[in-house]
Amino acid sequence: MVRPLPARSPRCAIELAALFVLGFTGKKLIDGWMARKGATPNDVREQAGPARGKHTRFLLGVWYRED
Repeated sequence: MVRPLPARSPRCAIELAALFVLGFTGKKLIDGWMARKGATPNDVREQAGPARGKHTRFLLGVWYRED
């Protein structure tokens, strides 16, 4: 016999909301800092040099190719 799943508590929603807010705030802070410095993600990748190579990665459910 299969037992029913326990009801989710509001604590779970609060913790997920806090993580979302933390991530969103961090992204906005980093975006603002990079805009003030005039840097883009492509600039950062170029600093690694040609030895870094191009990669294909699986990120958040999507295959991402660095060009």
